[in-house]
Amino acid sequence: MMSRRSLLSVAALTPLAAACSPLGALNGLNRLTPGDGGVEQLVDGAAFGTDPRQKLDVWAPKGANQKLPVIVFFYGGSWNSGLRQGYGFAARALAARGFVVVVPDYRLVPQVRWPAFVEDGAAAMKWVAANIAAHGGDPARVAVMGHSAGAHIALLLAFDRRWGVADQIKAAVGLAGPYDFRPFVAGGAADAALGKAADPNDTQPIHFARADAPPLLLLHGETDTTVLPRNSQRLANAVTDLGGRAEVRLYPDVGHIGILLALSKPFRGKANALTDASNFLLRVLTP
Repeated sequence: MMSRRSLLSVAALTPLAAACSPLGALNGLNRLTPGDGGVEQLVDGAAFGTDPRQKLDVWAPKGANQKLPVIVFFYGGSWNSGLRQGYGFAARALAARGFVVVVPDYRLVPQVRWPAFVEDGAAAMKWVAANIAAHGGDPARVAVMGHSAGAHIALLLAFDRRWGVADQIKAAVGLAGPYDFRPFVAGGAADAALGKAADPNDTQPIHFARADAPPLLLLHGETDTTVLPRNSQRLANAVTDLGGRAEVRLYPDVGHIGILLALSKPFRGKANALTDASNFLLRVLTP
């Protein structure tokens, strides 16, 4: 979840507009900063559905001679904003550490409400299962990762079997995600996106905590006032209390946007989120 005034307010942007947005500027600065070499974009806008928002990009290390583990990265934006082209910095960073990285778009409020964006996430995962081997990814080693509202989508896909992709997901990483945040603030972004759900519990990842959930790493900034760190702590506790595997890392003096920016080269010193996430996923996805 993020406010419309935040850095990530890029709703309904064309690729040209995205290049001129704050995230576009970040991507430009990221490209000029040394590091993360040997990465290429293999797919630009593959369709996983019929709606214009149902498209994805694929990034990977150049010249890989074996099938690599896969990360499907869901960006945030209060379920009402975002564009995959804005997250090349995150895809490039993860691909440089040995992953094939998929960044899907999904339909947004007000075009849709719950559960359409989760359905789109599931459809993107099914595209991955059917197609990622052709792009150097190992369909048996797929993880989900997301920031904010994207972490909410990622964790629902990993935990709630009703979306049909939970068994495909072998690990999950959440950055500053809302996992246990009822009741919704009247008139707020969560209320607009999720407030009409027939059963509000269905919108909460914590409601689907289970012992056999995929290994989970939850990263959060201690000074995050948009999505409070207790979301990560409560979900991890719920999983471990059931006998599952969950870890939490809290970063001092890091807020809601800072933890995402820490994936980019210019701001990587703000938190060890990239190293922590990539090391965790390489460990649990190793055959």
